[in-house]
Amino acid sequence: MAQPLKELINAESVSVLADGLAAAWAPFPRRRFTERALAGLDGLELKDRVRHVAAALHEALPLPYPQVAEIVRESASRAALDMWSGWPATDHTAAQGLDHLEAAMATLAVLTPYSTGEFAVRPYLERYREDALKIMYGWAESPDEHLRRLASEGSRPRLPWGSRVRWLMTPGPTLSLLDRLRDDPSEYVRRSVANHVNDLAKDHPEVALELLSRWRSDGGSHVEAVLRHAVRGLLRSGHPEALRLVGATPGSGSVEVLALESDTVAVGGKLAFAVTVTAGAPGPVLLKYAIRRAGSRRVFHMGRREAADAGATFTVRKSHSFRPVTTRDEPPGARELEVIVNGRAAASATFTLVAP
Repeated sequence: MAQPLKELINAESVSVLADGLAAAWAPFPRRRFTERALAGLDGLELKDRVRHVAAALHEALPLPYPQVAEIVRESASRAALDMWSGWPATDHTAAQGLDHLEAAMATLAVLTPYSTGEFAVRPYLERYREDALKIMYGWAESPDEHLRRLASEGSRPRLPWGSRVRWLMTPGPTLSLLDRLRDDPSEYVRRSVANHVNDLAKDHPEVALELLSRWRSDGGSHVEAVLRHAVRGLLRSGHPEALRLVGATPGSGSVEVLALESDTVAVGGKLAFAVTVTAGAPGPVLLKYAIRRAGSRRVFHMGRREAADAGATFTVRKSHSFRPVTTRDEPPGARELEVIVNGRAAASATFTLVAP
């Protein structure tokens, strides 16, 4: 079983951070910081562990913030920081530097190649708005892919795990930034751009689709890959214009056969099924499936096929796992499998999820 993420904030990660800080500032109280950071750590979840170590860092550096920022920036080059040792430093920056925009943003720029600053930049976007975003526009011109990616990722309208910045959810503030990064040579950056547009599409689908259509018209080496990833949310909901954008005919195609391997599945097991589909028009046939139960409908990707002509037939086999996960409850009971072809529910079958 994989190690829980929270356990990666541990004695080793604290020691790495302490090494860097002690090397950057000789008076740093390494032992006191380490003891304070580790006290009670084991009983905390991931983000609480990060905050706990960041609080210990704040206590260990009772100096004016600009001086603290210099020490933290210097520490990044003095130790082998990574996501887990560096995260408390970015969290500290988010909490302690808010009255010092330039110093704090410069610190995040130094830290982000080791431990991304996408969460820590959010309070600055909330307080300083255009001034913080202007700095991020500068990051988009950086030769460092981590910093370019931070420009896109940190300003996402619906950044997962990030604090909500409402003004970023209005259409417009980051479009020029995305224009700059849409054909970035780094896939790491381009994927963030696509995720950013996918966020935008949740609130403003017309704006997102217009942006993507313009990018296609403007051309570029990576436009099609970015476009496909950016419209995945709209495709999941069967948005007709998103389907047309990827070349699919909305609602076209039919299910000839939907066969379940069994009409009962135990919690922890898998539902195996096969679908035979006939294309209604040439071009892409996008297949998704939904699992329904009372009060819930979740949609999943099943596959994409290219039909040479209307009437082309193909069979897709799939299995859906009902393995328990901490973020989702799967109580036993009646379920419905729904097959979606080019945005239209084309067939369904019922089954029962039973206790293991």
